[in-house]
Amino acid sequence: MRILFVLSRVPYPLEKGDKLRAYHMIRELSERHEVVLFCLADEKVDPRAEEELKHFCSEIYIHRIPLIARLWKLFTSFFSEKPFQVEYFHSRRAQQKFDAFLEENLPQHIFCQLIRTAEYVKSYRTIPKTLDYMDAFSAGMAKMANSASWPLRVFMQKEQGRLDRYERSIADHFEHHLIISEQDAKCIPIDRPMHVLANGIDPSFFERKSVKTSRDLLFTGNMSYRPNVESARFLASEVMPLVWKRYPDLTLTLAGANPAAAVQALKGRHIEVTGWVDDIFSVYASSKIFVAPMLINSGLQNKLLEAMASGLPSITTQLANNALGAAAGKEILIANDATEISEAIFRLIEDADFAQQLASSGQSYVTGAYSWKTEVARMESIMQIAP
Repeated sequence: MRILFVLSRVPYPLEKGDKLRAYHMIRELSERHEVVLFCLADEKVDPRAEEELKHFCSEIYIHRIPLIARLWKLFTSFFSEKPFQVEYFHSRRAQQKFDAFLEENLPQHIFCQLIRTAEYVKSYRTIPKTLDYMDAFSAGMAKMANSASWPLRVFMQKEQGRLDRYERSIADHFEHHLIISEQDAKCIPIDRPMHVLANGIDPSFFERKSVKTSRDLLFTGNMSYRPNVESARFLASEVMPLVWKRYPDLTLTLAGANPAAAVQALKGRHIEVTGWVDDIFSVYASSKIFVAPMLINSGLQNKLLEAMASGLPSITTQLANNALGAAAGKEILIANDATEISEAIFRLIEDADFAQQLASSGQSYVTGAYSWKTEVARMESIMQIAP
């Protein structure tokens, strides 16, 4: 079957969660189906991207959004009832390119990732369509608005209302609906089945390597993404001062692409900010403890899957573990404020046997429960597509 993927970003390199999810879905589906790819690009495209994606896609079209078009969309979106991010990624010219690409490739199924791509396909009523919401953006925006200051809070509250209405209304244009976690599914009440489809891992990617353990605490993620920025700042300003009272030489590594200025400012004698890392798995392998104090976003965190699959004892908040579903105290440690997180760190440092047991149990859990092959096979069943 020929499946058309419609994405708001080029799914390579894998420095963002939506890219990683799309990449592995495409890779797995390409073993049994023909995949054609239409994606938007509002940033510089990695020169290796097309060559990498050609291994899995028979046809690829990347529509680059010019700066003038982005600025115009920033202006016109204030006069629309659609969410800002939907307006930002949709344009008449891009729609024309998409229509031509679709007519040329005549897909038998259309897969849209994120609501921001839905406008391109909603008028095609004779082709079965699947929408992968990934996360409940409206719920995430509400959480971010609550912690934002004026006037950003006002803008976020307005966007949250738009997102809430659009997430529900766009559902009528799709036959199948996917989301990454049960708690996100509950935030989008629609009159159609919402199927939870988790992310997966490829266990062979996360085997511990023979790397010297040179780092103490580690947090990873796209460091320009606001929830990750807030988590990094929380670690540096609230958790680490408590840790340093008992262990003054302990180090924290913040690893990930595009560190925002607020993250760069955290760099110091005991805090490392790496920026983009070609081999993120070597960073996991060189670290002792993974800490993910996710305070805002509620979806399944790839960073936790990666860290636990790498054999790292891991600490996170209840909010993040709601989606992960690991056994607290057995496969992961749950801590929800600075004091609890520092105490969890102390326990792992001071009880090596427990740390090893937690790491081993966590690794077994994620490698057994999260598999791209399994999830994509479920996805095929949901989408009612046969090889």
